Amino acid sequence: MNPELHLCIAGALQIALALLHIAFPRRFHWKEELARLSPLNRQIFLVHTFFICLVLVMIGSLSLLAPSALLEPTRLSRLVLGGFSVFWGLRLLCQWFVYDPALWRGQTVNTVVHVLSTLLWLYLTAVYLGVLLSLG
Repeated sequence: MNPELHLCIAGALQIALALLHIAFPRRFHWKEELARLSPLNRQIFLVHTFFICLVLVMIGSLSLLAPSALLEPTRLSRLVLGGFSVFWGLRLLCQWFVYDPALWRGQTVNTVVHVLSTLLWLYLTAVYLGVLLSLG
């Protein structure tokens, strides 16, 4: 495993995921769905979505543009890698234990997205945890 390469790939994937959110409102009919919410809940949803994208870009940028900093065996790099590992590990668990399987089972496109998402969360968790463990 080339840790620097995998950190760069992980970074690029996270930035791509943030950009993919641009298509979410249309794909998931957010205009119609969010119209049913109270203004407060709608605004919370939109603000949280924005900040999730911002976090993805920030994590992705750090991983893509400064992988060597994450590979230095410092307290800070261990804390950052540990945090990223927990973040993506929990996201992986949510994929299987929070989302209702009825949302994807028997639906080809949703099943493919579910499997690809699982692989992405698994890869990101493995990269950050693998680098963390390699630092000793």
